Amino acid sequence: MKLSTRGRYAMRAMLDLARHYHDGLVLVKDTARREGISERYLEHLFLSLKTAGLVKSLCGAHGGFTLSRPPSEIKLIEVMQACEGPLVLVECVADAGVCPRSSQCVARDIWGELKSAMDGVLSSLTLQDLIERQPAKEHRHAAMYHI
Repeated sequence: MKLSTRGRYAMRAMLDLARHYHDGLVLVKDTARREGISERYLEHLFLSLKTAGLVKSLCGAHGGFTLSRPPSEIKLIEVMQACEGPLVLVECVADAGVCPRSSQCVARDIWGELKSAMDGVLSSLTLQDLIERQPAKEHRHAAMYHI
């Protein structure tokens, strides 16, 4: 399974909003520049995230986007589902009716276990958790390159 660009970029954009949560509204162009995502693509992502209730926006000269709740209250699974939909490896896990073998398929059981594991990880972490992990990543990167 491979997450789409949509899901990966949505997570990066939400992390950017989380890092700037206390700064007020964030301009799309600023997030786009910091994250290396096109403004146009980011606008579409923010629309999906707004529809899902994860971000709020204000139009106009002083407009921009912000998280609808504090970073500690937004689970990663919410972000992924807003842009990717249900996270299933194969369709039969979400809907047994799509395959006549679903009831006797051992492989389907494994796909279901994988879905549960993914959901468990993404449900256990918030945007705040990722923000708190960032300094360790930066420290390791600096040590690796002797910065």
